[in-house]
Amino acid sequence: MTTGTAAFDRAPADDLRVRLHSCCAADAWVEEMVKGRPYRSEVALYAASDHATLALDADGLDQALAGHPRIGDRAPAHAGDTRSAAWSRGEQSAVATAGADVLSQLAAANAEYERRFGHVYLVCASGRGAEELLAVCRSRLDNDPETERGVVIGELAKINQLRLAKLLAEWQ
Repeated sequence: MTTGTAAFDRAPADDLRVRLHSCCAADAWVEEMVKGRPYRSEVALYAASDHATLALDADGLDQALAGHPRIGDRAPAHAGDTRSAAWSRGEQSAVATAGADVLSQLAAANAEYERRFGHVYLVCASGRGAEELLAVCRSRLDNDPETERGVVIGELAKINQLRLAKLLAEWQ
């Protein structure tokens, strides 16, 4: 068991809920992660996260998506949650170096995506530049809503794992 996983397993539930909301804004996901303890390993923790993400209903997914900024926008801090906002900025840091033309196209693609699917374009942006994220967004506009929901859940699962790793690192 790693130090981070041991601390995760021992953390007071209320403190852990606050920290987990930095990883994912969906209350149902947070509660599943809290009640599933102890995990004893990072592998078990990540598997539980994936399971809880896949189990989100429409309301839970909407809640999770509300915790993410548009690609290229600054992340708002929800209820004083500066950790989540900082993580979003870091995950999207490669976008900040894009030129005005690409950022404008990305903003237009975000808006078109939101009109089509009714929610923010979610993608695991870590290490990916604006041009790549723009191309991904445009390609996903051809998806039907059911297919896109599956893609969004997969992207959310990746983001949740990345953020859980950052959370565990805080306890190392």
